[in-house]
Amino acid sequence: MKNFAKLLGLTLALSALIFTGCQKKPVRDASTLPATGPGSMVDPNAVAVQEDPLGTLQTRDPNAGQPVNENQSVVDSIYFALDRAAVAAPERPKLDAALKWLSANPEKSLVLIGHCDWRGTAEYNLGLGDRRANSVKRYLESLGADSRRLETLSKGSTEAKQGGGEAEWQKDRRVDFVELKRQ
Repeated sequence: MKNFAKLLGLTLALSALIFTGCQKKPVRDASTLPATGPGSMVDPNAVAVQEDPLGTLQTRDPNAGQPVNENQSVVDSIYFALDRAAVAAPERPKLDAALKWLSANPEKSLVLIGHCDWRGTAEYNLGLGDRRANSVKRYLESLGADSRRLETLSKGSTEAKQGGGEAEWQKDRRVDFVELKRQ
């Protein structure tokens, strides 16, 4: 009888764990969004995080050399599948273009900025954006890029379009290549 009680208790605990397990990716409500604005660490209208020890991030038009929209990459962005951080085979030729840009601009460095669509918690999306940026960095290093010229940053879903459909969300799941301007 004593063993039966232990077995029953263990079975109930295991059942509760199985039926109340972690959700794959909870939907975020407005209360989980990071604070934004001039006094916060994350400002969706700025390119750089205020406490950036490396310098100021600034995107430049590769043809004109002039500052442009902060969301524009100096080479084509790398896009990802939902909840994925691995660089898909169709996106790999874009990394060759990034390597050529680095070769053509030996005095410059890149920041690889990971983005996510709006689904999921802010914490989850910051982590996923970081994994995406680091995946691109590792791939570029495997092609011969100098790791000292590559930095990573995750913006998670701070700039993602809410609502819409899959076509809009696909555009938010990316890594941008932004020129790092050192001061």
